[in-house]
Amino acid sequence: MNATNSTHSLVRNLCIAVIAMFGFGYALVPLYNQFCLATGLNGRSGRITEQAAAALHQDLNRNVKVEFVTNVNSNLPWNFRPIVSSVVIHPGVETTVEFEVRNRSSDPIIGQAIPSIVPVEASKFFSKTECFCFSQQKLAAGETRRMPVRFVVNPKLPQQVITLTLGYTFFRATPQVSATTPAWGTVSKS
Repeated sequence: MNATNSTHSLVRNLCIAVIAMFGFGYALVPLYNQFCLATGLNGRSGRITEQAAAALHQDLNRNVKVEFVTNVNSNLPWNFRPIVSSVVIHPGVETTVEFEVRNRSSDPIIGQAIPSIVPVEASKFFSKTECFCFSQQKLAAGETRRMPVRFVVNPKLPQQVITLTLGYTFFRATPQVSATTPAWGTVSKS
C-alpha cells in the first residue's frame, strides 16, 4: 500500500510540475515584452497617442540624428528600405518618415516588422504614434508599398545621446485571427 501511495504522489507531483512549466512558458513572452517596454531593454520603443506627442515640450535648441536601418529575414522574399537613411530632428517634435517594401514573390505574403533602437538606453525616450510595425502587413504578389512611421523623441533624452538608430527586421508571419482583426491580419493604408 505504501508503494501505491508513493506512486500516486509522484505522478501527481509530476503532473503539477508539467502544468506549472507549461503555464510559465506560456506567460514568459508577454511578461518579457512588458518588461522590455517598461525598462527599454532589448531596444524596444514605446507607443504614445498623437495628443501625448503634441503635449511634449519641444527642445528647438537641440538636434538629434535618427538613422534608419532595415533587414529582411532570409525566408521572406521582400525588399525593404528606408526612403531616407537619416533625419536630424528636435526632441519633442513629431517626425514622419517612410519605408518602402516590395514583395518579390508570385504569391501574397504576410510579414511582421520588429523594431529596435540603439543605443538601448535611449529606447525609453523614443515613441511612435504610427508605425507599420503595429500590425502585420499583407503584400500581394509583386506589390510595392510605402509605409509611414511617425515618431517623437522625448526631450528628456540624455544630453550625451546625439544619434539614435531605428532598425526594423521583417519576418514572415502567420495570419492573426481575432474578433476585431480580419483573418489575414491588418494592412496599414499608405
